[in-house]
Amino acid sequence: MIYPQNFEQKIGFDQIRSIIKDKCLSALGIDYTDRMKFSTGYETIRKQLNQTWEFLHIIENADDFPANFFFDVRPALKRIRIEGTFLEEAELFDLRRSLDTIQGIVQFLHPGDEEDIKYPYLYELSKEISSFPQLIKRIDTILDKFGHIKDNASPELAQIRSNITATLSGISRSLNAILRAAQSEGFVDKEVSPTMRDGRLVIPVAPSYKRKIKGIVHDESASGKTIFIEPAEVVEANNRVRELENEERREIVRILTSFTDELRPLVDEIIYSYEFLAEIDFI
Repeated sequence: MIYPQNFEQKIGFDQIRSIIKDKCLSALGIDYTDRMKFSTGYETIRKQLNQTWEFLHIIENADDFPANFFFDVRPALKRIRIEGTFLEEAELFDLRRSLDTIQGIVQFLHPGDEEDIKYPYLYELSKEISSFPQLIKRIDTILDKFGHIKDNASPELAQIRSNITATLSGISRSLNAILRAAQSEGFVDKEVSPTMRDGRLVIPVAPSYKRKIKGIVHDESASGKTIFIEPAEVVEANNRVRELENEERREIVRILTSFTDELRPLVDEIIYSYEFLAEIDFI
């Protein structure tokens, strides 16, 4: 069949694309939709229609199809091709969850025996896709279920965080002792408790009593009725917490960089799996 040159405009191709993009689960599907174009190839059209019919059947009959965590981490994966770069914590969490989705979809479409294949066209699409189960396990040694770096991601990090906890506990005890003394003298209200300002534990005090507690004034409330004093007794300990937090960040970067070095040789293969996830979203 021969189509007029402006055929796409005549049938509202942009409107069709917009409708599909509104239904996509992620940027993956939206990107795939942006690349959508007309085809006059019979086999291509037949294959895509069959994929669509199979997916319609899945939507109508299979509640357990993995449809969560369609994250597009391809930009981050392309960025880490450069030596010395690394995935940030949030990017690693998105990678872990979306790889889990890819693995779930592949397992859904791949029954134990070939004669049990329910969705042959979608199976054909997925049969060469890698799902990286070992990579998922490796990430699980670094991140907890909330996507935060585990304390035991390395022995060094465990020690640093233990030191932070112990130091903060000591600061809290000192502040509470100072606070109780100030409350007994009437310098501080009875309901007041230590608070955090600029990453340092401080005591809220009325301005008229600021000279009664030796220390550094860090801030004041918007109303001007409260100032926040870091007692001299805890300044050094608060400085130590800052040092430990810097050590913690350096160790986290080292952990992420080390993992990214392991990941880098697999980047192209992983991106290929994300192209599959994009096509699944589009279908």
